[in-house]
Amino acid sequence: MLNNTVIVGRIVRDPELKETETGKKVANITLAVPRSYKNMEGEYETDFIPCVLWSGIAENTVAYCKVGDLVGIKGRVQSRSYETEETRHHVVELVAEKVTFLSSKKEPTNE
Repeated sequence: MLNNTVIVGRIVRDPELKETETGKKVANITLAVPRSYKNMEGEYETDFIPCVLWSGIAENTVAYCKVGDLVGIKGRVQSRSYETEETRHHVVELVAEKVTFLSSKKEPTNE
């Protein structure tokens, strides 16, 4: 069996580095990935894919990327669930094994 995924998209929010109780570094990002076809209204829809980055991958991404940057992520799909007082939540996310920085969103110049 194979669980291998590659996606390319833009970062939705600036990545933030966090630390677990055991001291591991982690960053959660969401990538906006436009679909390659139009819907019934003739518009392209966008999927928002949650991604988990660990250790050095997390540190490098937080250091070099910001909202709007285009990145490619190779990883595996992982599902998990957790409960709150009200309900049980199911989460599907991409756990990154490699992040490739493809381009930065250009900053406006004051000319």
